[in-house]
Amino acid sequence: MATGSFVVRPTDGLHGEATVPGDKSISHRAVMFGALAQGTTHVRGWLAAGDTEASLSSIQGLGVQVIRHNANDLTIYGGELHPPTETLNLVNAGTGIRLLAGIMAGQPFGSVLDGTEQLRRRPMKRIMEPLRLMGADITATNDRAPLTIKPANLKGIRYEMPMASAQVKSSILLAGLFADGATTVVEPGPARDHTERMLSAMGVNLAVEGHSVTVTPGKTLQAQDFSVPGDFSSAAFLIVAACITPDSDITLTGINLNETRTGLLDVLLEMGADITVSDKGLEAGEPAGTLQIRHSALKAVEIGGDTVVRMIDEFPVFMVAALCAEGRTVVRNAEELRVKETDRIKVMAGELKKLGAEITETEDGFIIDGPQKLMGAIVDGHDDHRVAMSMTIAGLIADEQTVVNDSKCAGDSFPGFAETLARLGGQLVEQDALEEA
Repeated sequence: MATGSFVVRPTDGLHGEATVPGDKSISHRAVMFGALAQGTTHVRGWLAAGDTEASLSSIQGLGVQVIRHNANDLTIYGGELHPPTETLNLVNAGTGIRLLAGIMAGQPFGSVLDGTEQLRRRPMKRIMEPLRLMGADITATNDRAPLTIKPANLKGIRYEMPMASAQVKSSILLAGLFADGATTVVEPGPARDHTERMLSAMGVNLAVEGHSVTVTPGKTLQAQDFSVPGDFSSAAFLIVAACITPDSDITLTGINLNETRTGLLDVLLEMGADITVSDKGLEAGEPAGTLQIRHSALKAVEIGGDTVVRMIDEFPVFMVAALCAEGRTVVRNAEELRVKETDRIKVMAGELKKLGAEITETEDGFIIDGPQKLMGAIVDGHDDHRVAMSMTIAGLIADEQTVVNDSKCAGDSFPGFAETLARLGGQLVEQDALEEA
């Protein structure tokens, strides 16, 4: 049954200034690394959302004391993990379960990591294989959650990853903190480097050389005091919304501009988007800045290779942007989209077709000829936060009303999404789910 709906109407223009919630990737890592660190870690601007709350709850299930001064301000008293008394429930958090598996593989006690049926569909073999090469005792049914982890002596390895994945890289590096000897991960291309940045800031002996990352155990993580910058993946929905909605001019402040995350920004600029970047600085060791976005006449583009990794979470909303671009947009090498919370190529193509869009799916991507005219309809978010928000953005430029059912999941990564968009002038309201006629 669908849970909640966004009712969206054609919007004349978006205007004003906004912030977005803290970066989800950094927020996951903040509570996990803070739990491992000696001392008291203070985290401001932490993302209080479904996925990150699952990671926080799991860390508390390991006996770590966390004080919440408010929803986004945490104090973590780290240094020692304790045997859990029950299964650690990561709910829908793919990042949470994969990173925590690396940590738990090196503990002197057992644990079970599990989640929802949605999380149980996501592939875990990609982390289980390298962890087993390190000596980890980790089992699962059909390489899916729940993951059962027993105590084992880990040894350092050199592992060449078959795909560029920050989750896999991080899982191995975290297990390497508890291994005998150095652990090296070699990536085939660029992936998010939040783990390397944060571990280095916390005093871990970590070396990066090209696409090779080596962690050497022996140094205890040291507690930190930092602020989490705004999540670029959340900002992406507002960025695309302003680009495609006529007469728009918005400013987003404090956005994480880590180059391993900003593939969409580079692609939109290549498409002719009117975006200005300013006020660059550092937050929690991450580059952050201000973006001004105006309505733009977009041109089609072809995407493949390393750029795909740098914008993997933004493809659902990019599909909406591509529908507004002049010419043929072609995306290749994006097969990873088929094993996210949903098969995002199939699901987005199917839902956008309900609005009248024509999209050609390929095995590893899609083809869109634009610009196309959209007509409002009742669509579904498929309990996938990025799908629900992307369909909402599409509704801003569709003729007549669009209803996005199953949209409550937007809170998995962007609490207050509807309110933020409405404050900027988006014509939408939240209500109970509607049945499709």
